[in-house]
Amino acid sequence: MRTVVVCGNPKPASRTLTAAVAAAGLLAADGPAPAGVDQVVDVTTLGPGLLGWGDPGVRQAVADVAAADLLVVASPTFKATYTGLLKLFLDQFAGGEGLRGVVAVPLMLGAGPAHALAPDLLLKPVLAELGAACPAPGLSLLDREAEEHGAGTPALAAYAERWGPTLRATAAAGRAREGSLTP
Repeated sequence: MRTVVVCGNPKPASRTLTAAVAAAGLLAADGPAPAGVDQVVDVTTLGPGLLGWGDPGVRQAVADVAAADLLVVASPTFKATYTGLLKLFLDQFAGGEGLRGVVAVPLMLGAGPAHALAPDLLLKPVLAELGAACPAPGLSLLDREAEEHGAGTPALAAYAERWGPTLRATAAAGRAREGSLTP
């Protein structure tokens, strides 16, 4: 299973990125040890190429993300939503088709429990609009918990235990279905 992480935090190598990589590893694992993540797109490293169309680096990142089986899309909660930086990246995908065949998990870090619904209310609809399947609830982590526990937050472990099998099965079914459609 090809597992990819997209992080839309404007700060490079952020706590959001650390949480997203940990989540992807746990969700892709078929056992207690985390699986490897095949690719990480830290969107802030794409720079001004995000502001237009056709930048080769952005185009490659879009192609790499679209080739994922399991995708974790992460953002801090900024002004009650995901970051504009992440929006610039997601705008590069074709509507309805850009993430077709990809199983996606929206993940957002927030300052408090009032932000808990942000992944489902704000990020999941965008991923679905781009064609991704989102068969599990979005994942909301508290900033202070991520800071205190790093990649080993109890909420992340509980989410992976509950939803990992569903996400892996959906990704496997999507690969099988896509394979059966090829001539």
